[in-house]
Amino acid sequence: MRRSFRKSRPTKYDTHLPADLEAERVKIEGYAREFGLDFYDVIFEVLDWNQINEVAAYGGFPNRYPHWRFGMEYEQLSKSYAYGLSKIYEMVINTDPCYAYLLYSNGMVDQKLVMAHVYAHCDFFKNNLFFAHTNRKMMDEMANHKTRVLRYIDEYGMDRVESFIDSCLAIEDLIDHHAHAIRRRAPAGRELEGPRRPIRKLKINHQYMDKYINPQEFMEEQRKAIEDEMQLEKKFPEHPEKDVLLFLLDYAPLEKWERDILSIIREEAYYFAPQGLTKIMNEGWASYWHSKIMTERALTDSEVIDYADHHSGTVAMSARNFNPYKVGIELFRDVEERWNTGRFGKAYEECTDMVAKANWDLKLGLGRQKIFEVRKLYNDVMFIDEFLTPEFCEKHKLFIYSYNISSDQYEIASREFSKIKQQLLFQLTNFGHPIINVVDGNFRNRGELLLKHSHEGRELKHDYACETLKRLFNIWKRPVAVETLSDGVPTLISYDGTEVKEERV
Repeated sequence: MRRSFRKSRPTKYDTHLPADLEAERVKIEGYAREFGLDFYDVIFEVLDWNQINEVAAYGGFPNRYPHWRFGMEYEQLSKSYAYGLSKIYEMVINTDPCYAYLLYSNGMVDQKLVMAHVYAHCDFFKNNLFFAHTNRKMMDEMANHKTRVLRYIDEYGMDRVESFIDSCLAIEDLIDHHAHAIRRRAPAGRELEGPRRPIRKLKINHQYMDKYINPQEFMEEQRKAIEDEMQLEKKFPEHPEKDVLLFLLDYAPLEKWERDILSIIREEAYYFAPQGLTKIMNEGWASYWHSKIMTERALTDSEVIDYADHHSGTVAMSARNFNPYKVGIELFRDVEERWNTGRFGKAYEECTDMVAKANWDLKLGLGRQKIFEVRKLYNDVMFIDEFLTPEFCEKHKLFIYSYNISSDQYEIASREFSKIKQQLLFQLTNFGHPIINVVDGNFRNRGELLLKHSHEGRELKHDYACETLKRLFNIWKRPVAVETLSDGVPTLISYDGTEVKEERV
């Protein structure tokens, strides 16, 4: 039976699935392609709960460099599963081919749902613009990273290498998530010229005396002195650098093995970055299509109740819990309906007849085309910014909630659409992390490193900032500082290797 399915769609990859799961996989893949999804080949593996927790702790990869963080995450996942607090149904990795893991203990309806979900994820990985520059051979690259780190551990010792990895991981999110689309620095080796200064000559009374009063050697010395002076005055870097890790790779006084490890951390950070940029869209897209495939094609009559129960649990949302699955799937459905009915554009927006607006239907039928276009070109910030509407927020009860101490409950603090949208965008921009730039690599003319926090209404957590500066010092090996706002006052937090100082500027 398994061979007959393989003949229907030849593939060079072995899925390692039992015959019954393989039969369902072939059906689900066919349904996905029937709906127009386009994805790389998918390799499925069936793991038990302990194995899937191990893989999840490694970020979905079977091999990562050794570090205590992965062990900590494994313990957390294992305890959460043991106490019934959470359960990993599936994982999928953005590679070519894609690798996906199924939980052995899942029932057949869950396995079918998960496979449909996975194929939609793989379609998103392959076609979304923000994944276009990711390394599709990251499975092999992760194994290579592990080998290199193990070699350094053998040579320099576990404690020294692990301590340096700790320092790198403390700043792993200080990258430029849009670096693939925006070039923020000049190409390497290119010098940006500024205004030239005239070379100072000794005063002469007669022109013929010039070559004797100002000989070539003297003029060369003067030119060199002016260049050195201008170099000292030149801003370094010339413009704020958002990719702090790249700046450290280029200019920090690192040993060869340290520089290699920092490059590994940076490479992996950039690999995972698009997943953070598209969390709502990615999960919404996968949920949209697993719902479509299951309800219109794959479900049997006996599986409907189980599917409805598990799907509803996936998209449940409360005042305390923002669920990207729920927001994503409903917003995709809303976009599809709006473009099917023509509820967009100037005519619709300017319509003042509420009855006509409520019954607006131009029967354009452009919804499916539009959501595929959105899947290709948008990230979460763009998605929310362009397609979130007041009607959508009201329909799905998207409000701003706050905790009331007296009633011990979360209550609606605001129903205003602009505030709801602003808060969502604020949370999504830079993943909600502070925006940090390198502004001076020669601060105080002493080779110190100065960072600047772009204050957008959210202050730095003081304890986090202090610990991060300590880790950064281990990489820069000279005093480091960050400029921020504290209670509205410009403040400089610095670390010189012995103590943290805070001063008003």
